[in-house]
Amino acid sequence: MHKITHKRYKISCWIITEGIAGTENQCIGVTNALGLEPDIKRITLNEPWKSLSPYLGLEQKWSFNPALAPPWPNLLITSGRKSIAVARYIKKMSRQKTILVHIQDPRVSANKFDLVAVPEHDPLRGNNVIVTKGSPNKITPKGINNAKADFPALGSLRSPRIAVLIGGTSKAYRMTRSITEKLANNLSHLNESLNASLMITCSRRTGAENQAILETHLKNDANYFWDGQGKNPYLAMLGHADYILVSADSASMISESCTTGKPVYMIDLKGGSKRISTFHNNIMRHGALKPFNGTLKSFSYEPLNDAEMVAKEIKKRFGTLLGLTNS
Repeated sequence: MHKITHKRYKISCWIITEGIAGTENQCIGVTNALGLEPDIKRITLNEPWKSLSPYLGLEQKWSFNPALAPPWPNLLITSGRKSIAVARYIKKMSRQKTILVHIQDPRVSANKFDLVAVPEHDPLRGNNVIVTKGSPNKITPKGINNAKADFPALGSLRSPRIAVLIGGTSKAYRMTRSITEKLANNLSHLNESLNASLMITCSRRTGAENQAILETHLKNDANYFWDGQGKNPYLAMLGHADYILVSADSASMISESCTTGKPVYMIDLKGGSKRISTFHNNIMRHGALKPFNGTLKSFSYEPLNDAEMVAKEIKKRFGTLLGLTNS
């Protein structure tokens, strides 16, 4: 993984999202790479704006909850559909002075923003569009090392240590009982064939039945199975892992895993979509991801570095205006 150090800058920066962790973390990853300490705001739209298209440009000061007030930020980073209305409003109220950066395809003309960052699998292109391999994220060597120190017991598990990051059913995918049983058997085989230990985390989308299947097969003294209680060991698992297995449904977890530089294998689920399949194929062509078929081999690749890429583009385009240096 790249060694990254950041100078801290004193400019006004806001992050505005709908409060979804995945999109918010993408924005935070960029501000971390910029060396900024943002004011994070989670905004909802009041009626009737909540039911209207955010692309109409009809926002007023009473459209948002909580209300927004000046002084307006020098830099605003947004992500998510509902944040578009907020971004347009702040741009207008700041008399076009606030720099707008949007993470992910806004599904509206990119010219509404000063810069838009989209992953390679999204088709949006333009003079003010930067294309990343995956999703910007908060993964850095320092963050991972700090997390490892918070969970030293994971380092005592026998090697090789395999992080297993399981999402589950989504709009595009279904995690079925048969897939879960096959996965549990394959993971048990890794315990035996490699004398490996597993560090397993599930999500709400995994489903109680599927999680119970995994626990029955894999919750034992050789492995660590997070029960969802207490501090989240996710970053520490990435840090302590020799290999990472991650389910196909989560572009965010795949991007974060492939930022570590460690061998990453994808656990396939039932279903899919053209868009996310394109994402998988792009990351595989980069050499950072392989399909999991029950066996593991070490491999190396250039780690993803999307947050740094976006931060460098912001500094390149707006660094003088914002008082940032492109170092």
